[in-house]
Amino acid sequence: MNRLLPKLEESIAEIAGLEIAPERLALLQPIRAYLLDKLAQGKPLAFNFICTHNSRRSTLSQAWAQALSFRSGLSVACYAGGTEATAFFPKAAEALARDGFALQMVSQPPNPVYSLRFAENALPAIAFSKRFDHPHNALGGFAAVMTCTDADEACPFVPGAEARFPLPFLDPKKSDGTPQQEQVYWERSRQIAREMMFIFEKP
Repeated sequence: MNRLLPKLEESIAEIAGLEIAPERLALLQPIRAYLLDKLAQGKPLAFNFICTHNSRRSTLSQAWAQALSFRSGLSVACYAGGTEATAFFPKAAEALARDGFALQMVSQPPNPVYSLRFAENALPAIAFSKRFDHPHNALGGFAAVMTCTDADEACPFVPGAEARFPLPFLDPKKSDGTPQQEQVYWERSRQIAREMMFIFEKP
């Protein structure tokens, strides 16, 4: 097992105790089976997490998937995209920082690029809002994971994807402007982390 940054390791120890509802397990198990099958065949692994605006759920999924697959010693390329580009929402970035990601903004708004460092001996994840078919992402041979129902319905076909899985999360955007906003984003980030932990646990 590879070690992550100390604060991330502390957070993961807490997140591991969260329960996964049976209906969520039913969505996660086919993705886990896909990963195990690719590993058994010795083939490269890539995941593109897709949501409408690539501003919240898909980017949180990308960050946690990249960190947790690295922690398990797996070689996995993780990407994120949307059906349109907007910007990585600040509260989503703050939720990752709260659990121990070291964030650095490497380009300025309106669509900033973030470096998300999760380990001392690994390249950081690069996060910014973009379409799912942006050149930064894998062009083929990847699994498309649809993290919102709108994107799932809008993209019945994802060019380049060899597999496609629905994994919708409730949108934390509904809490924007409320006193609960910070807590809602943090809880959604942790739910995503727990489910990525299930997918990318070391075989």
